Amino acid sequence: MNASANKLAAAGYGAWIWLWLSAAVIVLDRVSKYLVSSHLQLYDSIILLPVFNLTVLHNTGAAWSFLAGASGWQRWLFIALALAVSVGLILYLRFLPRRQHRWRAAALALVLGGALGNVIDRIWHGYVIDFIQLHYHGWYFPAFNVADSAITIGAIMLILEGLGSNHRSVK
Repeated sequence: MNASANKLAAAGYGAWIWLWLSAAVIVLDRVSKYLVSSHLQLYDSIILLPVFNLTVLHNTGAAWSFLAGASGWQRWLFIALALAVSVGLILYLRFLPRRQHRWRAAALALVLGGALGNVIDRIWHGYVIDFIQLHYHGWYFPAFNVADSAITIGAIMLILEGLGSNHRSVK
């Protein structure tokens, strides 16, 4: 770490205050998965709107069931990746100036909460519980959950920040 990062850390300016948002995502994710799983069996579906169902699915893969058909090793790979990314995000938040980077801190906290929400599923169950299913005229978007939504919103926020930032010339 450089000297300015150490000064920020010593002064308590880290954006750790945003970890409350990560915790809120984890709680909402756990509660929603518990409620859906306790009222519906695997593959059960409840139509809530013409384009929205609650459907319980178990995803042993990553996004869009990537590697879901693998023999089981992917569970540990995804756990290790999620934990490594989570440690990196926590350290980054620690040294991110709180006052100047609120948008980025909130985005990173959403990604962190979503990653940890899904890693809890992988550790406890060996799969991620997905239940939000959007569809339109026979086209079905892959099912997802609250944690996935938080990761997506955080990633979109980071992209928007990058698109909106001032472009600096390289010196």
